[in-house]
Formats: sequence, structure tokens, C-alpha cells
Amino acid sequence: MPLQNRVTPFADIVATPERGLFTGNRGIVHDPATKTLLRRRWTTKAWIICLCEFQGRRREVMGGRSWTELFFLDEATALAAGHRPCFFCRRDDARRFLNCWERGNRVSGARAPGVDAVLHLERLENGHKRLHRSELPIARLPDGTMVTEAGESYLIVQGDAWRWSHTGYRRAPMPREVMLLTPPSTVRALLAGYRPVLHPSVTA
Repeated sequence: MPLQNRVTPFADIVATPERGLFTGNRGIVHDPATKTLLRRRWTTKAWIICLCEFQGRRREVMGGRSWTELFFLDEATALAAGHRPCFFCRRDDARRFLNCWERGNRVSGARAPGVDAVLHLERLENGHKRLHRSELPIARLPDGTMVTEAGESYLIVQGDAWRWSHTGYRRAPMPREVMLLTPPSTVRALLAGYRPVLHPSVTA
């Protein structure tokens, strides 16, 4: 029976056997005795994206009173859900993201807590995923942006749409009436040059 620890682009946490390319967390949101989620879905505004392997460390998933291990298909999925790279295990990527976030959002001196505060406002509305209207036509959205139409999630890469699933992406007709899943400040970081790691099914 798979644990409930896989994150969708809508930021929902579901149970599915597939793990994905990245892990991450939102604080402690599970009961280690039963390895099930608590009612809350975050305990911190620092929603981060981590490596599944780092310095040979091994963790028992949901095995203790430490952060709850969540899993993402790829980095684009995690960014859409409202996460950002971890400054501990992904320091270089986190610095690149912060630099692009500053340039894209025309701010200076940004630090992780400030970025987290902005993302927290952008990713949630009444406790649920907040959707945003795009400032750009869909075909001009930067690579790695995720949008939604009729309950489906789509990744935009080089002006093409790829429908998301737990196992990967499949090329799809370009949707027309979409809302942004990726938070606007993160979209601006993508416009400024940040390139998230995408699932290999995009280029298969």
C-alpha cells in the first residue's frame, strides 16, 4: 500500500506507487506511528525541493518526528505546487533560483524567508491551491511553467503543451483557456533564466 506522499501540480498530496525525481517537505505533517498524514498539509512557509540522494544519507520515509518526505514527478511539478529549491542539499540550484527570482521580480537583497512569504501568498487561497491568470499568452510562457484547463495539468516547453500524469508527460494539443498553476513570481524567475529539471518523458 503506497504512502500518501506524492505531490501533484495542484499541491495536493496523494498516494501512488511512483516516486518521481525529487523529494522535499513542508515541515512535519505526518504521524510516524501510522505513517499517515495529519489534517494539516504544512507547518512552515518554507516549502522546499530536495535531492532524493545526498551524501549517502538514508531516511525511513515517515519513520520519525522529522520532516515529512514528499515526492515530485520533477522540479516543474514541485515549482507549480509552490515549492522552491533547498539551500542545504541543492545550494547551487537554490542560489540560481534566488538570483533569477530577484531579476524576474525586480527586487534586490531577497532571502529565502522573503521568497517563501511571497510564494505562500501566491500558492494558497482559503487553504487550497490558488490559480492565477497569466500575464503572457500561453505559447510565450517560459519552459517549465505549468498551467491548468478543465482539471488537467500541462507543462509548457518551447511553446508546446505536455499533459502531466503521475508517470510522466505526454504531448497534448495546446489548451486555450488556462490558469497558471506555477506561482507568478516563479514564472518570472523562469523568464529570467531559471531552468527546472524536467522528467525525461518530455524529450522521449
